[in-house]
Amino acid sequence: MSENFLALMALLSPAAFALTAISSWIQPGFRPGLVKRMSYISAILSIAMVAWSGFFVFERGLLQSVLVGVNGLGFNIRLDSLSTLMLGLIALLGFIIIKFSNTYLDGDQRQGAFMGRLAATIASVQLLVLSGNLGLLFVSWILTSISLHRLLVFYPDRPGAQIAARKKYILARLGDLSLFFAFLLLYLQFGSGNLEVIFTAIKSSSSADFSFMAVEATTLFLALAALLKSAQFPTHGWLIEVMETPTPVSALLHAGLLNAGPFLIIRMAYVMDTSTVAPILLMVVGGSTALFASVAYLTQTSIKTALGYSSVAHMGFSLMVCGLGAYPAAMLHLVAHSFYKAHAFLSSGSVIDLIRAAKVTRTSQSVSPLKVISGIAMALTLYTGFALIWGIDPVNEFALLVVGAVIVLGLARLFTSALMVKSGALLLQTSLLSLMVTVAFFTLESSARYLLANQVPALALPGWGKIIAAGLLLLAFGLVVFIQIIAPQLTPGPYYRSLAIHVRNGFYANALFDRLVGALSIHTNARQLEKKELQEQQV
Repeated sequence: MSENFLALMALLSPAAFALTAISSWIQPGFRPGLVKRMSYISAILSIAMVAWSGFFVFERGLLQSVLVGVNGLGFNIRLDSLSTLMLGLIALLGFIIIKFSNTYLDGDQRQGAFMGRLAATIASVQLLVLSGNLGLLFVSWILTSISLHRLLVFYPDRPGAQIAARKKYILARLGDLSLFFAFLLLYLQFGSGNLEVIFTAIKSSSSADFSFMAVEATTLFLALAALLKSAQFPTHGWLIEVMETPTPVSALLHAGLLNAGPFLIIRMAYVMDTSTVAPILLMVVGGSTALFASVAYLTQTSIKTALGYSSVAHMGFSLMVCGLGAYPAAMLHLVAHSFYKAHAFLSSGSVIDLIRAAKVTRTSQSVSPLKVISGIAMALTLYTGFALIWGIDPVNEFALLVVGAVIVLGLARLFTSALMVKSGALLLQTSLLSLMVTVAFFTLESSARYLLANQVPALALPGWGKIIAAGLLLLAFGLVVFIQIIAPQLTPGPYYRSLAIHVRNGFYANALFDRLVGALSIHTNARQLEKKELQEQQV
């Protein structure tokens, strides 16, 4: 079979979902039997096509279809390890969310329309990850935004949904504009929209062959598009307010569509690797957002709002890892977060999950700052020792060490608890658990690096800008962990309570955005409409 045929076969999956969306025009309402059956068939076909694509990508490597377009711009499909991995992620999530939706919206008067919009969104995302040309990538990027918008306003009579959708729409258009300028500069630089042509030219050239200003401008626009797509601070507010949409939309958004930002950076990794400023921007904004959202998450009283902040934090962490150049680790985190967040949202109504999501209870023991520092030091020492035994090069693989260190810092609390209790058995259990986490991280990262070996650049010695930024971020993460551990022992005075309120409200960045989009007028109009309907009912 020809390469062109094999690549185009992958289009069966988004085509099936597109047909499902079209069928919803026929059955937009109550109990849409045809739409349900077609959505199931599309989901199963999608999983089958992932197996098909994975087999031939493993056997042949990169598969591309012939360009349908002019001057190197147009429509062509790219099948490689990255697109296949993302296609598999979307297929599995799509199957789960469709199965959940068929039950969740059973009896809704517009169930057919919802299933059609859901299918159109999945088709758009699949087309995005299969794109092999700047033209198709840009069009599918916009389609994902438009299809998501139609899901966010599925209940147009809900003011909260309207406000969130309006904010998302504004940010999406800014992101589209940024991506357009980035792709325009790429096309002018390389004379082609084919991704493989661009990547090959970069790999076979030195940095001196490219215009410094053009490279930095291109990568900055790419970074800005990814940051806007992934709800990074201070543009995160809309993501916290989309809870008035049906639960399947939240699951698809948080587990799938938000990943478009990190995916764009990973897909364009060879382009990003030529830049100096843009990766540092991703590190600073992504890392700062991850810290802010992680702290804000702990102050929330609503489980879904907390999950929203969790998604903001995870996207920030993924973009920070991309900025470090550890693209396989970013991909690993992206996949793990997607499945975790889909489960979290689809089961958020369960009492058991509410209990599991409860914040850590206040400890009655006094916390010694020295023991806290010792706990953090023990976690990092164990991690560093294993990394050296594993054979990690601390120079060329510095970025990988930083990523792992941030993850292992989460275990510092366990070490601190063991030191407080003064139990040798508990300390041994904590050490074994930390070792298991470390082994799992390096093993899975090595697997991801093997799968993506030809699609992302290898780890290399970072510049001083990255090293300084990584050091400051690691110090900040350690400080936050330290404060989190001793927080239960702090006296809840007025300043402490005021800070907690400010953090819970996201330092009011979202309130400023509300003024910008006229959120108050939307709420006022909604209240007037409700009052009018009530008066009509009374008459």
